[in-house]
Amino acid sequence: MPDIRAAGETVDYVVTFLEMTERPRTPTLPRPANLNTALLLAEAPPADYFLYLYQAVGAEYEWTDWLVRPKGELQQFIHNDAVLLYTLVLDGWPGGFFMLDASERGICDLAYFGLVPQAIGRGLGRWLLSTAVEMGWSRPGIERMTVNTNTLDHPRALQMYQRAGFVPVRQESHKRILTRERAV
Repeated sequence: MPDIRAAGETVDYVVTFLEMTERPRTPTLPRPANLNTALLLAEAPPADYFLYLYQAVGAEYEWTDWLVRPKGELQQFIHNDAVLLYTLVLDGWPGGFFMLDASERGICDLAYFGLVPQAIGRGLGRWLLSTAVEMGWSRPGIERMTVNTNTLDHPRALQMYQRAGFVPVRQESHKRILTRERAV
């Protein structure tokens, strides 16, 4: 039985940092044929658009860091030419997103990745991750891709990243004050 924690409680969590040092040899997975989807690159998106996606995907997983940082800092990050924001559109509404950050020479970080709760379980996650990895490796000069996840994220996140070819390289322990009730 899961341990239910209340909003305001402090919880321990572990961040796992992963990397991929060569482009996967397997082809990118095909887009699910039975779903009406599109993948759109956001050009100079407003900070509020990113925050909408960030909250829609991450609210259940305690994604709160950008909610308390200055909007100017966020705008600078998402308008960096090395950062790309892709939105998965499902039946006309945002079903998820990913961000690729190649601001560090030779590295493409999968900075954000996820589906909104209503899109989970439709076979989109593996395809979207495969596509994000292919797009990351397609950026000029990339020698390594990175991503991180933590024990507050979706329970299958770490496993999915590993199946895609990412390998854990280190872990860090942290504490966080919960913003909502959740099972841990």
